[in-house]
Order: sequence, then C-alpha cells, then structure tokens
Amino acid sequence: MVAKQKILIVDDDNNIAELISLYLTKECYDTQIVNDGEEALKAFDNYHPNLILLDLMLPGIDGYQVCREIRSKSNVPIIMLSAKGEVFDKVLGLELGADDYIMKPFDSKEMVARVKAVLRRYQAPKAEPAVTTDVRLVEFADLSINLTNYTVLFRGRNLEMPPKEMELLYFLASSPNQVFTREQLLNNIWGYDYAGDTRTVDVHVKRLREKLNSHDAWEIATVWGIGYKFETK
Repeated sequence: MVAKQKILIVDDDNNIAELISLYLTKECYDTQIVNDGEEALKAFDNYHPNLILLDLMLPGIDGYQVCREIRSKSNVPIIMLSAKGEVFDKVLGLELGADDYIMKPFDSKEMVARVKAVLRRYQAPKAEPAVTTDVRLVEFADLSINLTNYTVLFRGRNLEMPPKEMELLYFLASSPNQVFTREQLLNNIWGYDYAGDTRTVDVHVKRLREKLNSHDAWEIATVWGIGYKFETK
C-alpha cells in the first residue's frame, strides 16, 4: 500500500484548520493540525510532513519566522495562508522560501488544487529505463543543470534549491542569451493559471543569484524594462 502524503496544517483558528483537514482527508492525505508557531516547529521535526500549510498570523512565533527556520534546514514545500493581500506580504513570503501564497477566504477546490500542484513539483522523478536517452541537461563552465533528476552542480558541489528555482534556471539556461519577459517566464514556469504576479519571478531570480554568486563565463542578466536572460560571455 502506498503511504499517504502528510500535510501539516498550521493555523490559530482551529475551525479553519479543521475545515482544511476535512477537505484534504477526503483527498486521501494524512493531516496534522497545530495552532501556533512553536508547536509547528516541533511537529515539523516529529511528523515529517510532505507539505506545510502555514498561516502567517500566529501567536508567539509568526508564520514568517516559522518559514525562515524551516527553510534553514529543509526544502519541504510551504504554502502560506493569509488574510493579508498586500503585495509586500506576498513578496516577503516568497523571499523567505514559500512556494505559494493563498488568500483567505479561499475556495476549497482551489486550495486542494494548489496543494496537489505543489506536491507534484516536489515528487521525486521516477526511475527511467536504461534505454532512455531523453535527459534534460544543460552545462556551462562550473555549472550543470539536470532537470531529469532535479540536480544542480555548481563549482563541483550539489546545490539545494526548490523545484521552481531549478526549473527557472534550466529554462533560462536552455536558451542562452535569449531575453524573456517576466510574463513569459511566469507562464512557462508557473503556468497560465497561476494566480501570482510577475514579482514572483524577481524573487526567484534574486534567490538564484544569491546561490550561484557571480561567474566570469555566464550570469543571469537583467534586461531593464523587459525581463531576464542567461547571458554567456
């Protein structure tokens, strides 16, 4: 029997948390509910969830800090829940490492769809038969991006990064020196039905630059007023 995927629900409103749990349980997920940030961090270590639904406004340790601490040791997918719809809050959540952001009140079907979409991106690639030659790999000086097994090697060491960062890097590097608008990147990486905005792209590019530092042979270059390109020198 295939083990159920585990989802940690962190919300100080237990009625909302129970409702979320009900919808996810119907979709055959295993859930655990906690109501504050401190308990969330304990549950993360003990429950080992496959995904976290994280409310921002929590007593004690808020959702931002919980996300920051979890991201310091794990790439487990995190979807933030909040009644705060300002762009600043969304961008801050993404900068801290959240994978998606859902506004309250939310439609239950949309919430379940977002959970499924994020989990699909994090599922380990299935082993391919030995005869398979369709390997999605691009290589440059000191950089190897393999989207078949979701690995990035930089200066000889493996870089840990969430799937969306890796997919964005691969997409840009697969077409060196080609300029893409933010809208093109958003549509190709996140999909046409993604509810976010183009600042999502800026946040992910910023995180990629922090991890890859600078290189003499290539860089992720900003094309002012348009978007980005993977520039080879």
